[in-house]
Amino acid sequence: MMNYRARHIKTIDTQQDGQQRNSDLFEDGEDADIFREISLIPEETNRSDAIHPMDVQMAVFQCADSFLKQLMVTKLSQCQYALPLLVPDPFTQEIEFPLWTFRQINKSWKMKETNNEIISIIQPVWKAETPMVSFFRFDSVSSSKSQLMNSLINEKHNTFFHRNCPGSSKTRVLMDGVVEIAWYCPSGKKTDKFTQCVAFCNLHGDAGDNEKQLQILTEMTSVNVVILPQLDRNDKSAANIQNLFKDRKPLICLLTEDKAKVFEIRKGKYKIGLKDRNQSDVSEEVIKAINNCLSFSSLESSFVFRLEDVSKYSGITVDEDYDNECSKGKKAAQQMMVLLEKKDLTEIKESFLPCQGKPWHQWCEKNKELHRSQGNEIDIEINQKQDMKKFREQQYKKDIGDFMKLFIAEINSQSPNEKIFFLKWLTVLLDEYTSADLSALHHKYDEKWSNVLKLKENNDRFEQQMATNLSNEQTELDKISEKLQAATFGLEHILREIGQIYESCKSVNKNKEGLPCDFSSLPSLAAEMMISGFPLELMDGDAAHVPVVWVTAVLHELIQKLGDQRVFVLSVLGIQSSGKSTMLNAMFGLQFGVSAGRCTRGAFMQLVRVSDKMKEQLKFDYILVVDTEGLRALELSGRSTRHQDNEMATFVVGLGNLTLINIFGENPSELQDILQIVVQAFMRMKKVRLNPSCMFVHQNVSEVTAGEKNMEGRRRLQQTLDEMTKLAAKDEVFDAECFNDVITFDIQKDVKYFAQLWEGSPPMAPPNPSYCENIHELKTTFFSHASKSDGLELTHLKGRINDLWEALLNERFVFSFRNALEIATYRKLETEYSKWSWSLRRTMLDIENKLYINIENETIDEVSESHLQIKLKVKSEEVEKSMSDFFERDKDKDILIQWKASFYIKINELQENIVRETKRKLNEILQQRDMKKRIDAQRTRHENTLLEKSKELAIKLKDKANDETILKKEFGKFWKECVNKIITETPPNKDIDVLKDMKQFLSNYKSVPVNAWKKNRDIFSVPNYSDYVQLKKSCGITEYVKNAFSSAKQKFEFKTQIRALVNDIAQHVDNMIMSYNIAKMGYNKSCIQELADYIKIRVEDYGQGSRDYVFTKEFYMDLVISICKRENKVITDQYTMFREANDPVFYFEKKSKEYYSIFQKYCQGATSAAIFGEIICQKLKDPIQKSVYKDTARDLTNEIQTKCDSLNGNRSKLEKHILKNLAEVEDFGKYITYFNTPRDHLKSFVRDEVNQYITNKFRVSVQPKMKENIKLLQQKIMAAAHRATSLVNTTGDVQKWLNHFTLQLSDVLIFSVKDLIGVSHDGVDDFNLLEDVISEELGSVSSEIQQKFSSNTFPVNLEHKDRPDEILIDHLCQCCWVQCPFCATTCTNTIEGHSGDHSVPFHRVDGLTGSCYDETECLSADFCTTLVRTSKMFYTGQWFPCREYRNAGNVYAEWNITPDFSELAYWKWFVYRFQEDLEKHFEKKFHMWDVISYEWSQYSKEQAIESLDEYI
Repeated sequence: MMNYRARHIKTIDTQQDGQQRNSDLFEDGEDADIFREISLIPEETNRSDAIHPMDVQMAVFQCADSFLKQLMVTKLSQCQYALPLLVPDPFTQEIEFPLWTFRQINKSWKMKETNNEIISIIQPVWKAETPMVSFFRFDSVSSSKSQLMNSLINEKHNTFFHRNCPGSSKTRVLMDGVVEIAWYCPSGKKTDKFTQCVAFCNLHGDAGDNEKQLQILTEMTSVNVVILPQLDRNDKSAANIQNLFKDRKPLICLLTEDKAKVFEIRKGKYKIGLKDRNQSDVSEEVIKAINNCLSFSSLESSFVFRLEDVSKYSGITVDEDYDNECSKGKKAAQQMMVLLEKKDLTEIKESFLPCQGKPWHQWCEKNKELHRSQGNEIDIEINQKQDMKKFREQQYKKDIGDFMKLFIAEINSQSPNEKIFFLKWLTVLLDEYTSADLSALHHKYDEKWSNVLKLKENNDRFEQQMATNLSNEQTELDKISEKLQAATFGLEHILREIGQIYESCKSVNKNKEGLPCDFSSLPSLAAEMMISGFPLELMDGDAAHVPVVWVTAVLHELIQKLGDQRVFVLSVLGIQSSGKSTMLNAMFGLQFGVSAGRCTRGAFMQLVRVSDKMKEQLKFDYILVVDTEGLRALELSGRSTRHQDNEMATFVVGLGNLTLINIFGENPSELQDILQIVVQAFMRMKKVRLNPSCMFVHQNVSEVTAGEKNMEGRRRLQQTLDEMTKLAAKDEVFDAECFNDVITFDIQKDVKYFAQLWEGSPPMAPPNPSYCENIHELKTTFFSHASKSDGLELTHLKGRINDLWEALLNERFVFSFRNALEIATYRKLETEYSKWSWSLRRTMLDIENKLYINIENETIDEVSESHLQIKLKVKSEEVEKSMSDFFERDKDKDILIQWKASFYIKINELQENIVRETKRKLNEILQQRDMKKRIDAQRTRHENTLLEKSKELAIKLKDKANDETILKKEFGKFWKECVNKIITETPPNKDIDVLKDMKQFLSNYKSVPVNAWKKNRDIFSVPNYSDYVQLKKSCGITEYVKNAFSSAKQKFEFKTQIRALVNDIAQHVDNMIMSYNIAKMGYNKSCIQELADYIKIRVEDYGQGSRDYVFTKEFYMDLVISICKRENKVITDQYTMFREANDPVFYFEKKSKEYYSIFQKYCQGATSAAIFGEIICQKLKDPIQKSVYKDTARDLTNEIQTKCDSLNGNRSKLEKHILKNLAEVEDFGKYITYFNTPRDHLKSFVRDEVNQYITNKFRVSVQPKMKENIKLLQQKIMAAAHRATSLVNTTGDVQKWLNHFTLQLSDVLIFSVKDLIGVSHDGVDDFNLLEDVISEELGSVSSEIQQKFSSNTFPVNLEHKDRPDEILIDHLCQCCWVQCPFCATTCTNTIEGHSGDHSVPFHRVDGLTGSCYDETECLSADFCTTLVRTSKMFYTGQWFPCREYRNAGNVYAEWNITPDFSELAYWKWFVYRFQEDLEKHFEKKFHMWDVISYEWSQYSKEQAIESLDEYI
């Protein structure tokens, strides 16, 4: 929509040479002489005329491409301006007929029939057949021809630009020779100047100079009107005038130098003088003469003007012909239209667009029934799903037809411009094809509706007869309504058909027969159309359903083509025919349909690209405008659609970042109805934490300039909104007293009053400039709102559409809405939290390692929390800054704010826990250090004794130093004697038998049966605990639970509780065993007793709780033995490490080569410094290896945590990878472990992933890290040696050198002076030599360590706590482990003890827990999300409907389970794949397996794995 006043904008003359400065002007009044002073003013000889407005218009027109030209002409038509019909090229003078530019223009008018009945006509101008009146000018005339024409068409509007218009100038460059055309459209009233639609053509310039244009117009016209100064036989134009006079067509001569009134010279030939005459009188005479001429010429059909006929004249070019792309598009569209010829319009959709017909509507209805049913009977639900599948199959089997084949083939094969031409042509031709029939049907409908209203008025007086008549009329009305719906046929229906072709193919996952392309490419076509500016149907208005599969597929393709751009969604709501689409088209230049009889059905969305300049103010790339079907729109049959209105309002309000509520007129009842619907929609958004904004546009308000009235209107609107809020609050059970309790709303800024759209009465009225100004003001306010929003990513928009529609289908919107954006944002926050927590843990691991080295080197004797906090402070501040930046700068910061406080608390708690746990571990090491001293001292004494004795032997064999055979033989004999002596002095380390020790300990319990050990079952893999529990009764303990419990759900509840207890005890036992540090301290039987006692206390404490059952004696027994068997390997492996480190035979066997090397040097007479240097390096070997392995492990852990896809995200992502891995392996036993002990399975998964990562990346990542670490360590050792040498070189004190050397390494290696106590260093005085020896030997040590380093030795040579998998397990297990009370799925929140409800991205089949239907032994086949939709009952001491599961309290109240149909294909595949294994495991059958197995068998493993990606 354009402001027609824009054509009157004047150019500013910046030249001021015609004026003088004020200081130069005459001021003296006595000598003033007007005649003299005026004569002094110079003539403006050099001053150029202003640019003519029509030259600007034609310059733009000449330079524009076909699409812009069409847009310009369409806008000129909307502004009721004349349109260029014949346009000479300014350089070649070749005449162009821009027929293409007229194709989108429709004109409407009303005419009286012979029986005085007024009929309405709407026609495209290129198709209209009307009389034409042509105006020509010969020579220069004093009167304005264009101005005179305006007075004939619309005296209040300058249809043709003339010399007296604002901004006009004397000269014009591009208008001479241009022919403009305008149409007079009558309104069917007495005031009409002409009783029929008349085309008026205006040839600009002297007609004598534009002979070709004159010839074409005179041949096509019905009446010629010539304006010239005077009739003169000698004038150059006399011949032209004579020819026109002789022609049989009527002629009206307007003479500017003649004063005579109208005079008819002969039949159809008139003369009218203009000089000194009243303009109004002249206009009346001309109108009367034209009407007389038209009545005369109407007898001849040759005088009828058709716009397309202009193209038949030679000597002119037609834009549609010379534009190759346009002609190709037209030809393709015409080929399609040929297929529609001679077809009944009311049957055309059924014939040519079958996929959107009955099967689709039936599927939609069945889908709504399925979502809104109580779902108590699984067979009914399955039947509904099978019906839906049947409808989809019917839809798929529908023949695609030549029409759709041709459309898809054409749109697939065309260039981008050809495609746009083709689509525009098709729209034009379809409008032409349907317009006549639609008009006739609307006319019939109006007549019938009027009859119905009359019958309703008279119903009381003639009740029975009238009721029968009314019923008959209503039936007829329904039939016409159905015909109207069937006859509406446009491009949107073709695109809807493509969508349904796609959905039907997708449902069976195969291509439709005859489809000219793969069905998977169809969304790409629609995405390209959206990018080109065409609207896409978001909601099918006929089926009242959102084709979610199609819409999300198109948006996915849009993301592929544009990237995941941010969009700001603007939605519009309002009553039908209130100008919503018109307003949007005016605001953004869109293409929403606004023609009469073609009101928006459903909802459409259209993309508007934000310019680079606007992006400086806005935070998004596109505006997505959503136009909707009118609210309170009675169906054509008269039925109310209140429920559909509520759905529509909730849907678009939830979708929009801003919603415009469009109110038309001031009818209070209409206002209240629409506001209640809108308020209710906003209230629902508030309850699901969506926060859109809104604006009200009050259209068609009279006297919009009256400020007082606007203030009163605002006050009434606020009052009405508050009243509607109270009413809606009752329906929605929401606490709100006023509208501002629901949404942030400023009554002053967010309410706009719009003037009437037309300035005057249609059809000849131009758009109201005030309306255009109102649009501009609305756009300014809109951008002010939009600038504060980040919009939505297209990915999130796709999810939001799905979530909103799914929730609306379930009717219980607030309970069913799954806010995908909020979920995605929270997962993003969880991922960041994982990074922050890992950063703190990683730093604390480094701190812990340094302090551990200090403890072992005995440089510290105490570790305090304050000391650790100081060490962690720098990293803590970094994390805090990172958190602050994330919460303040992330694009979703408005959503994140709700969790900010709780996450700061969680990070602080985590930090405190890390500090506390590190202090505990280090203090345990301090305690264990003192206990280890004896072992270490004894080993050091043995080492030193061996060194001294080997030295003594070397002195004896000094003369045989070169005979290696003798040396090896003598050293071997010596070594064997020494080691044997050490063995006799050292008590042997016995083999341990953990299971035997536990058995012996348990035998002391009187209550334990003798054969319990043999009979026990693995408590971690039993399908249920029925044999371990007895039911309490008032009279005491009674029979086993499996015979007493009537409810399967109650059985499941106690099973879940016991499973949680068992897993928690096992986890704590695992921690206790780690704390014993058996690898360092050795094994003690007392730890077994401690574990058994701990388990006993936990079981007894649990039994003291207020439960309906108690454990049998066998429970404790089996639990202890099962845990013992599970931990046996861990304890045994740790003890093996202890033995290897402390067994003298094993230890000294490893050291023999090192000692032989030193022995050789003794024999060869090496200096004391050389031997001492080698001894130091041999002593450093183990510490270096431990340090390098440990540092490499920490570096590798950090890399895995960052780069390993399965381990580097949040808990949900980890869960997805666990499930994918389980499916790939297809090991039923692993699935059972996953179900029963999810924490254990997670640990196993992490270990496998880490081992795989180490194996795959060993050469490219692990080995280089190790080499880098060993190199750094070498540099530190040599730096320490060099520093020690520089400090003591002058004193020659070797002990001092040693003290300095070890002190500098005290933070780096577990190596201190005590390691060299007893080692002789007599004669060591050359410290430079000592440094060189250390450097050389260190290289050998490093090479040896590197040679032994492999993917196998790496994890083996690490302490358990330092292994990458154990570090990551510790990090990843700090999450929530609460299980769903129905299906036992573990909550996927990354944070342990998180705030808010427990939730999972996908639940699983309840039967996987062994859960049965009440009073049956049949495994449940329900998903939790489906179950909580229903009124099925479960028992927890009392009965509760599943849909009200939160009322059961306890863990039920802590879970958020969205009631929907998100039944993950993964679990359907699993149950079908392992059905026999499951039934064997639980010793039960699945309920109605024959019925459900058909659908579940359709999923392949690949589809199952892919389905996981849909949720995470």
